[in-house]
Amino acid sequence: MAAPLQPLAAYQRAVEQGGFFPDAAQEQAAEALQACHDTLAKGVYLWGPVGRGKTWLMDCFYQSLQVPARRQHFHHFMQWVHQRLFQLTGTPDPLRALAVELGEALRVLCFDELFVNDIGDAIILGNLFTLMFEQGVVLVATSNQPPQQLYADGFNRERFLPAIAAIQAHMQVVAIDGGQDHRLHPGVAMQRYWASAEGNPLAVVFAQLSAGQAVAQGVLCVGNRSLVTEAYADTVLWCRFAELCEKPFAAPDFMALCDRFSAIVLGEVPNLSGQQRAAKIARGTEDGVQQVVAGDRQLPALSASDDSVRRFIALVDECYDRRVPLYVQAEVALEALYTEGYLAFAFRRTLSRLQEMQLQRFGG
Repeated sequence: MAAPLQPLAAYQRAVEQGGFFPDAAQEQAAEALQACHDTLAKGVYLWGPVGRGKTWLMDCFYQSLQVPARRQHFHHFMQWVHQRLFQLTGTPDPLRALAVELGEALRVLCFDELFVNDIGDAIILGNLFTLMFEQGVVLVATSNQPPQQLYADGFNRERFLPAIAAIQAHMQVVAIDGGQDHRLHPGVAMQRYWASAEGNPLAVVFAQLSAGQAVAQGVLCVGNRSLVTEAYADTVLWCRFAELCEKPFAAPDFMALCDRFSAIVLGEVPNLSGQQRAAKIARGTEDGVQQVVAGDRQLPALSASDDSVRRFIALVDECYDRRVPLYVQAEVALEALYTEGYLAFAFRRTLSRLQEMQLQRFGG
């Protein structure tokens, strides 16, 4: 079996033989990844809008490596970090111990979709990136944001600034924005999204996907939680948005579902847009009848449905990353699904990924 092509050769072949549209920004990124592949001296940070080929380019790089390497979605990596730090409780300087562990196991670490919106993650990464680079780990990452915009409005952002400095010192930052979303290039259409309350297209889809399999209904155990389903078979799950995204499920649960099923059918998705509401937390102490005011901390202006929107974004990310088609019936058209709210930036990626799922090539 022939060895995978190196990053620049893979890009050039894709343009010449694979029907890829020539893109100067992608070529520049392929050249940066090729230099990293050749020397392993400096990592690469690929950033730009959705659909610019960042993940494809990074995967070409990863597949051609001949050294110990790991490729993970960023939120999977952070889940592992939190779990490992818990296991290292009682160890002197557990963060350094974790970095040493990574340095001993890996030469290259590849992240897809680096995005930070959690204070806990921000504090950890503020030091972890520096410690990883000290251990000789080469980092290659994709993101929708340049390093200086990561966690831009986050609380205690100064705790994250060392991570940004480490990225800029140890990674070549390459912007990929050729002006077009490559996920939207023509392909054979395959409808997986219906904007209608009429009829029951999901019943037809489920019947087709589960043909020849034993079908069950009712409650399905997902980790330590119970999911009320419409139906499920060996390879396909059918449930309602309210049961999967409005209940306290999280990324590890969606990972487990994608481990088990090769397709997910999701019904009754509402219009997810919502007017943002101002919020703040008062910080202070009380001494007898007097309150000592220590100032207020402004929180993000969320809409009423944004918790469920976060879960939906995580679900789409997991399905996309694992090539598990998601079949959706919603109240509104795909382009109108989330047009107003705090998560509008993050939802651009979700929209692009759902649009690509409407092509036959997805999941193949």
